[in-house]
Parts: sequence; structure tokens; C-alpha cells
Amino acid sequence: MAATGPHISIKGEEVFQIGNVSVTNSVVTTLLVLIMFYLLATYYYNQYKSKDRSLGFYAIHSLLTYLYDLLHGILHSKITYFFALLGSFFFFILLNNWSGLIPGVGSILIDVYHHGEVHHIPLFRGGTADLNTTLALAGVSVFATQIFGFQFLGPKVHLGKYFNFKDPVMLFVGILELILEAARILSFSFRLFGNIFAGEVLLTIVPFLLPVFLSFVSSPMYLMEIFVGLVQAAVFVILTTIFINMATSHDH
Repeated sequence: MAATGPHISIKGEEVFQIGNVSVTNSVVTTLLVLIMFYLLATYYYNQYKSKDRSLGFYAIHSLLTYLYDLLHGILHSKITYFFALLGSFFFFILLNNWSGLIPGVGSILIDVYHHGEVHHIPLFRGGTADLNTTLALAGVSVFATQIFGFQFLGPKVHLGKYFNFKDPVMLFVGILELILEAARILSFSFRLFGNIFAGEVLLTIVPFLLPVFLSFVSSPMYLMEIFVGLVQAAVFVILTTIFINMATSHDH
């Protein structure tokens, strides 16, 4: 039997359908990540109320404390209002970034029949290695930023940042700002997708290019991807925090 090469697809692949809704392998992984997220949150909450705390609690608590202090330097007193959203963003993206590194993700193949042909596709795929997921995250980030702007400044002041009819120059600048808001969705989504997808492709290809006795070379790459997944989650949240702070602050 001829050796098969690595399976690489730039988009999520359909695993099954629920009515007319297509469920892809990235959606399956994301649902599992949501369950994991819920279990971790429940574990942390129960440990927080308990006097006998485990090492896992202190690891999560240290990460939360560091993230809180980091974002506090941007939002200051407003951090208490936004931290629930930003912290959820961080851990959800982090778990999705790391989900592609779990053994079996991308390597467990199933047979799917499509137009009378059998296709061998992975059952699981990293959530943020699918552009649809990162587009959704970016859309929520940008849309929430605008909602907070209306909430904190009021419609008149917030819209005045973009539509200043008293000054033609500022009106032009405001229109450019609106275009940048839309472009932010693309930059957010492609930055996160590109870094995570490229890392997973690298980890998939390298073992096929190396002899068996050199397979240990790929181990440092796993450590690098763990670090990249952490950095990309932090970058997404920090940028979101900066834009929220800009949207909820008065112009001077």
C-alpha cells in the first residue's frame, strides 16, 4: 500500500449535517473546547470557595492575576466592568489555539461520503485554525467595542467621533476611522488564523520529512507552538482592550 501524505485543508471540512446545517470538524473541536472551558471555570470556582486548594487552582489564578494586572494598566478603573469579557476571550482563544496540539486532532480520520465519493477527513481540527472561527471572534470584538462606545459616551458623543460636520477635515478622518473599524475585523481574524494554521501545518509536515530516528526534532516545535498560542491569545485580548479603552474615552 502506498504511503499517504499529510492531510491539509485550508478550510473546515463537513463531518455531518443537522438538517440543513453543516457541522465541520473545527466546530466539533470548538464545542469540546467550550465543554472544557466550562469544566475549568467550575473547577476554579469550587476551588476558590474551598480552603484546601490544589496546584491547578494556583496555576489558573496566577494567570488570571497577571492578565488582570496587564489589562488594568490599559483600562484602569474600567477593568472591573470589562474583565469578565476579556478574560473569557483570552481563555477561549487560548484553549482553541492549543486544541490543535492535542494528539488525535488532525490525525484521526473518518470516511465521509460526498456526491458518491469517499473522502478521508480529520474528525477534529483546531478551532482557531478555521478562518470562520477567527472571523466570528473578530466580529464580536469589534461589534462589542462599538456597543460599549454608545453605552459609555452616549450616541451623540460616540457618533461625533466619526461624523463631525463642523470640520470637513475631521469628517474625512472620521470616515477613515469607520473604514479602519471594518478593516480591524480582517486584521484580527487573519492574524490569529494565519499564525495558528501555519503552526499546525508545520507540525503536520515536519514528521513526514524527517527520518524516524530524527522525529525528536519536532518536539521543540510543539513547545514553540504552545508559546505562540499563548502569545496570540494575549495579543488578541490586548488589542481588544486598547480599542475598548479608545471607544469609551472622550476625545481630548
